[in-house]
Amino acid sequence: MSHRDRPRIVVTGLGIVCGLGVGREACFDAAIAGRSAGGPITLFDTTGYEAKIACEASDFRVEDFMDHRQARRADRITHLAMAAARLAVDDTGLAIDGEGRRAGVIIGAGTGGNAVREEQHRVMIERGPDRVSPFTIPHSISNMPCAAVAMEMGLRGPVFATVTACAAGTDAIGTAASIIRRGDADVMLAGGADAMITPLWVAAFDAMRVLSHRNDDPATAARPFDATRDGFLMGEGAAVLVLETLAHAEARGADIVCELAGYGASADAHHLTDPDPSGNAQARSMRSAMADAGVGADQIGYVNAHGGASQPGDPSEIAAIRVALGDETAARTPVSSTKSVHGHCMGATGAIETALTALALRAGTLPPTINLNEVDPACVGVDHIATSAREVEIDVALAVNNGLGGQNAALVLRRMNT
Repeated sequence: MSHRDRPRIVVTGLGIVCGLGVGREACFDAAIAGRSAGGPITLFDTTGYEAKIACEASDFRVEDFMDHRQARRADRITHLAMAAARLAVDDTGLAIDGEGRRAGVIIGAGTGGNAVREEQHRVMIERGPDRVSPFTIPHSISNMPCAAVAMEMGLRGPVFATVTACAAGTDAIGTAASIIRRGDADVMLAGGADAMITPLWVAAFDAMRVLSHRNDDPATAARPFDATRDGFLMGEGAAVLVLETLAHAEARGADIVCELAGYGASADAHHLTDPDPSGNAQARSMRSAMADAGVGADQIGYVNAHGGASQPGDPSEIAAIRVALGDETAARTPVSSTKSVHGHCMGATGAIETALTALALRAGTLPPTINLNEVDPACVGVDHIATSAREVEIDVALAVNNGLGGQNAALVLRRMNT
């Protein structure tokens, strides 16, 4: 099927919850203003930890989205996913009809319900195996956030989780679009959620030497592409997008945010944690997304980069952008990483960044990479949007994410009426 003949997929609703705030306006405004969500960790006692800072969703209150009984029987990852899904559906005014058989949900996740898993492990060690809660597994498996959303909203179409590390949210959105396009659903909720600011995961990531130790100044700790970067800030959150065909959206009079025009994925098959330094595999995911969208490299007006602020990751990603777009085009293409403000939200990060990219397309304002004061010589070759937002209308944007194990995913978003 040619690009002209196949159904066009559009975004009609957005729900975001992360360290930047609750809701699309609050999060986008904070990203554009360059307000860091970094601060001291309060979700657990960090005594004995070298990394004591993160980007917590401190404005989030689960009681605003779930009743007490529901919340008590769910992990924080499910709390965040439910909130993002409710915000997204409310944003678009979607009514689920036909007993939900033509509507589904895909929510990417890194590891599932971590707080419950760690708490019940402590219970087993301290009090014995017979004291472990029977809800431990239902609360901690990675598909529970999407399952909970489906049960709450009556979604009986395709429902599953993508688990591709930090590319999970991006893969969820791309896969959901494919499901609609092949006719298996009319509407899909798609995104990612994660809540990994827990004792084990902070300790484990710090053991990998990938977390920033700038505990005295958390607002400037996340420094993607900067020569002085020393790691990322862990974040938490969720984002859910409502996807449907253009015809379906127009028939119900929905407000359209942007078009989801293309999706591509690839694998490095290189290393457990480090990306292929050549960037070739990452570039393939970008080129696949552009080919799926039917756009050329010279049409990309902005790249929302993964920008994890790791030593090997940032240079390899810039190399990938240069390979995907060509050196001449890459040099004039604006690039930024919003992880500098909301932290690395793991399985949720691709969904949050895609949502912010969609809003940037609509607003004609591109978010900055804050704390980028001295570009690493290994990260030159693109037009970095450093320290402050840039007002410029663009027609097409690329959102890119990469995960441990060499998982790469990219989405092409297009402004409507283009």
